[in-house]
Order: sequence, then structure tokens, then C-alpha cells
Amino acid sequence: MRGSREVLNMFAVALLIMWINAAVQEAKGGLSPELRTEIDEANKKGPYLGLVIANAFELNPLLHSPNYTGTKITIDFAGKRFRFGAIGDKAVILVMTGLSMINAAITTQLLLSIFDVKGVIHYGIAGNANPSLNIGDVAIPHYWAHLNLWSWQRYGKGPEDKLPLEENGDYTREIGYLKFADYTSNLSQTTTYDDNLLNNIWYQPEEIFPIDGIPEERQHAFWVPVDPQYFEISKKLEGLKLEGCINSTTCLSTTPKVVRVERGGSSSIYLDNAAYRSFIYHKFNVSPVDMETAFVALICLQQRLPFIAFRALSDLAGGGSAQSNEADTFSSLAATNSVAVLLHFINILT
Repeated sequence: MRGSREVLNMFAVALLIMWINAAVQEAKGGLSPELRTEIDEANKKGPYLGLVIANAFELNPLLHSPNYTGTKITIDFAGKRFRFGAIGDKAVILVMTGLSMINAAITTQLLLSIFDVKGVIHYGIAGNANPSLNIGDVAIPHYWAHLNLWSWQRYGKGPEDKLPLEENGDYTREIGYLKFADYTSNLSQTTTYDDNLLNNIWYQPEEIFPIDGIPEERQHAFWVPVDPQYFEISKKLEGLKLEGCINSTTCLSTTPKVVRVERGGSSSIYLDNAAYRSFIYHKFNVSPVDMETAFVALICLQQRLPFIAFRALSDLAGGGSAQSNEADTFSSLAATNSVAVLLHFINILT
């Protein structure tokens, strides 16, 4: 009897240890056996197009579209919900990232690490830094960059001075800088200000570690191109009819259009400032500005997967004549237009 009790106690302890390990694994975001089975079953129906969306108000128009067919399959993991469905004959996975570049990067990496994905499409709204474009337009940039990685130069140093760790290859002056003194509020055409305690910020490329590279051997990337085939196909989206009215009384003064542009930029800031808007447009030829796309692009670059982004312009990033930001009025219209472009693109994708 004593031996049997010891066996039972040992069995109970073993079960407890297994339970604790499973709980710890789950708490750390690990894949439980049940979750692995769900993922394996889902991947049998792949490969998928991965649709990465920042917010619920950008996701909902797609979920409610008659052109999207959802399935009963959803997989919840690490705080993310992966929805499975189809657009036409294309199998898709939808996942919402949440606001900001870190959320976009984490979500995209999870998507590509767990599921059988053959390409990534990111869509949503953005601010507009390009004075030739208008609210409601959908911009399709050829390149994306993270514009919020800086080397902030100490006061007293200038363009001729090396940055700290520049000789090690950590930082560079090749991309360019913003001089805060150029934006002193009482600056006139006849007066120049050479000094400002904030001095200069130098734009920096991201360190990347491609999946087909040598681990821990870094490369650098600033302007990340979208997939060339995807970009070529996107020509066919020009001329697509888009929404111009929120309701019978609130309409845009221009007819929205789909425009392929040179560059888009992402930062960990919500841009609503006319001076900085003008600076990044003239410095970098940036059109849409947002808080997510560049990091989706960087993850796809490192994983060597095709990528493209469609960003509908909801506001003028501080460059409009109104006192309030236009996104308060036009976000829903812009989100609807971005979904229209997404659906049409997937339908013509071969």
C-alpha cells in the first residue's frame, strides 16, 4: 500500500510539474500542444496573404465587406487575434496590430513566424505630407522608411563633426539632418539663427538581420522598397472609383484618387505640425506619414517576403487651414477607401 501511495504521490507531483510547465509556457507566449494543432490545421489550407491592419476602425470595413468571406477559424495568441477568410479565390489571414511601430513589428513577426504566409499587404489611413495630394486619396509608396531613429547631436557640434560611434559604423551622417535653429518662430528672411540648444538630429538607418544572412551580422536599411511585382500590379488601381462623401452633407472638395508615389515615412509620433510636415516632404519626398508601415516593411525585408502598403490620406498632418485635425472628420472615409483599394488589388493579384 505504501509503495502504491508513493507511486500515486510521484504521479501527482509529475502532473503538477507538467501543469506548472504548461502554465509558464503559456504565460511566456509559448505554443501549447492544442495551439500547435490549431496552427498546423490552419496552415494546411495555406499559403495565405497576410493582411496587417493597425486599428479596429480600419479592420471593420473589411470584415463587413461582401467581398470578404470569413471562416469560423480564429486563432488567439500573444494578445493577437488571427482571423482566417478569403477575398475572391485568395486565402487571407487578418491581424490587427494596434497603434505604433513596435506593435506593428511584433505582430508582423508573429504572423510570419507562425503561419504559412506568401505575401503581406498593409493598409489603413495616414497623414499627408505631399501638397499635391488631397484627403481621401490613397497613396501607394514605392519605398518606406523609419524617420524616427536619430543621433541627436550635442550643442556646439555641427555637420562637419563626426557623430559618436560613427567610426564604428553605428551611426552615419549620410542621410541628413534637421537643424532646430532653422525653425525659430521669429525667424525672418533677413535674420538667421545659428544656435538652438536642441541643435541637430541626424536620421539613421535601421540595423537589420535578414533570414538568409549570417546571424548577428548586421546590415543597414533606410529606404525599404515594396515588392516590385506588387508595385507593378498596383498601376492597375489608378482610376479606381473611391468614396468622396461621408454623408449627404459632408463631402470632399476634390475627387479622391489612387496615386503611386515615391516614398512614405513612419515615426513613433502622430504628426500634426506644418513645419515638420514641410521639412520631411522637401527633404525626403515623403507623401503618406503614419506610425506602423515602415516596421511592417522592415520585418518583411528581413524575412524576404513580398510586401506592399496602401494608405488613404485622412488629414494633412498639420498643413491644413483648419484649426482642428481633419482626421476627426475624414478617418472613416479614408478607411473605407483604403479597403476598396485593398480588395481590388487582391482580386487582380495573380
